[in-house]
Amino acid sequence: MAIEVNNESGLEIDERAILDIARYALARMRIHPLSELSVIAVDEAAMEQLHLQWMDLPGPTDVMSFPMDELRPPAKDDEEPVQGLLGDVVLCPQVAVRQGAAAPTRHSMDDELQLLTVHGVLHLLGYDHEEPVEKAEMFGLQKAIVDGWRAEHGLTGPSPAPTTT
Repeated sequence: MAIEVNNESGLEIDERAILDIARYALARMRIHPLSELSVIAVDEAAMEQLHLQWMDLPGPTDVMSFPMDELRPPAKDDEEPVQGLLGDVVLCPQVAVRQGAAAPTRHSMDDELQLLTVHGVLHLLGYDHEEPVEKAEMFGLQKAIVDGWRAEHGLTGPSPAPTTT
């Protein structure tokens, strides 16, 4: 997997964990191993600008996804995955700090960024949460991926509860 993580946020983040959980999520979703993904952490001003430009919504948000080749996980076990450019996941650590502190599980910014990375990757793969059935599927998959990654890394305690809407 070719994954690039760029931190332009001004805050120190665990780039290695973001890279690792993105790689784990893509492998779990059976995305072609030569596909490419970019993860960018930006400050609140940059995120607010993107949020307004692309969603016509004011204020910064936690994560935005910008798909390129609209890759999807293989529908069947014997189906070969397609190689391509997944796109960009844009994270806002400043928002992640607030969300992690306000979450029922009260978790760190880095825990929140890991959750948001998986959330963004799932959006790139065509998952959404507009409808209740879609939300249940996406958030269930998101939890399974985060929990699996945390278990694989020997991380204990409750996994971050979804804070994105």
